[in-house]
Order: sequence, then C-alpha cells, then structure tokens
Amino acid sequence: MLPSLFISHGSPMLALQPGASGPALKRLAATLERPKAIVVVSAHWESRELLVSSSPQPQTWHDFGGFPAALYAVQYPAPGEPALAQRVSELLCAAGMPARLDPQRPFDHGTWVPLSLMYPKADIPVVQVSLPTQLGPQLQELVGRALVGLREQGVLLIGSGSITHNLGELDWHAGPESIEPWALAFRDWMIEKLEAGDTAALHDYRHQAPFAVRSHPSDEHLLPLYFARGAGERFGIVHQGFTMGALGMDIYRFD
Repeated sequence: MLPSLFISHGSPMLALQPGASGPALKRLAATLERPKAIVVVSAHWESRELLVSSSPQPQTWHDFGGFPAALYAVQYPAPGEPALAQRVSELLCAAGMPARLDPQRPFDHGTWVPLSLMYPKADIPVVQVSLPTQLGPQLQELVGRALVGLREQGVLLIGSGSITHNLGELDWHAGPESIEPWALAFRDWMIEKLEAGDTAALHDYRHQAPFAVRSHPSDEHLLPLYFARGAGERFGIVHQGFTMGALGMDIYRFD
C-alpha cells in the first residue's frame, strides 16, 4: 500500500535547481509502487471551504513573481481525474466535511514543482484538495483520515508545504551547510513529537514548539503535514535539509 507523504517544496526554483531535494524525491518515487492517481493538499490553495479540483486537464499555474523566464516556461501537463475528484468529495462529505468541486483550479507550484521531480513524465492523474487554513491542524488530520482508504486503491496522498517557512528571514546566498539555530530547533521539536505520536503537542505547536511563530509566521505551509499524518500512521524520515539558512526541506512518510 502506498504511504502518505509530506514534502517540503521550497522555492519554485526547485524545479530548475533541485539541489539535494530533487534526487531525494526521485529516489522516493522509484521506491514506491506507481500510483494510479495522486491527491495533493498544497499550501498554496488556501480557502474558506473545502474544495476539490475536478478539471480533466488542469493548467500549470506560475503563481509567483520575480523568477527567471525559464521557470515560467515549465509546464506540468498531468491530467486531472474528475471521477476521483467526485469520490474525494463524497468521502469528505461522508465524514462530515462538505466539499465542493472546482472545475477551474489549475496546478499551483506546491503541486507541480515536487511532482515534476518525482514523476517528470506528467502521466499520472492529479487532484488537489484545498486548505481551509482558519480551521487549523485538527481539520487537516480529519481530511487525511477521510481519504486514507484511497491509499489501498493505489492513490498517493501528498501534503506539500515546508517544515519551516519564514521568507523574511531567508539568506538567499547561504549554502546547505548554513542552518539557523532557531529553524533547526523547531524542526527537531516537530520530529520529536511526530516520533512520539504526541497529537496534543502537535496540534498546539504554535504555543509549545520553540520559535514556532518565527518558523511559521502563518501556518499554511505546515498544515499539509497534518493532512499527511492523518492519512497514515507510522512516521518515517525520507530526507532532511535546509536551504537559504532557514527554509526546511524535509520529506516525511506515513505508512
């Protein structure tokens, strides 16, 4: 059975400059059974209600600015899968979380950047589920639990965000060996609680974790982790690292 994954997707430039994360994602994909489809919760689809992308052919959205022209030329033409989108919506509704289909939603970079490194042929159908950020970690774990049965049907569930994400404190010239102590302390606390299965602490991370607000001034990039956790059980580390001093690039799996 496929695991659920949490992927720190980093800067959009990861698509062109994959660093250590690109090979890690490629190796991870090679170890997994080929998915029949992929469902992604991305940090870049914040919403007030639960939405599910249902376009049969989503566009590639370059939802950022100020990057080289080559990045805007990247396309990820994976198909959508309206039937799976309908099934996802039904599962969420059955779990008491009404969800509406969105036939217009394109792939944001939280989806297409990591998938372009894992499955570069773009030949696996992809469906996105939105992120109602105001409802916090608890909702995301419930969303994951509602969809866990899809793993047995060959669907790969991915939460795409970042284990730390404070763009205001990044050093764009820092090498991978340069890590801010506060970002490391937060990352290590999260791993400790994930390994211990300490749900109460994880849900209250903004009060309990060291440098929580500094690591996540807003929490949309951490919430996809809770989706992945809700959809799996046994926690494992696939890859660890930082870029630009404080941007966590960890990849986790839940089996």
